[in-house]
Amino acid sequence: MKLYPLLLGLGTGEIIFIVLIILLLFGAKRIPDLMKSMGKGVKSFKEGMKDVEKEINTPDEPAKESNQTDSESK
Repeated sequence: MKLYPLLLGLGTGEIIFIVLIILLLFGAKRIPDLMKSMGKGVKSFKEGMKDVEKEINTPDEPAKESNQTDSESK
């Protein structure tokens, strides 16, 4: 498996440069907090996706009940 598509064609020098820019912008003390909040955001996004997937895959209970009441009233 090649990592080239994952790195978007970035070399070692470019990655080091990006890391240094991030350190300069945010400072070494704030980076753990940023990573922690990013992790919480990703976790929240995954939970939301699971909820949507679960909702899509479950059958519609109210629709079944309304069909039963329609057939009973005829």
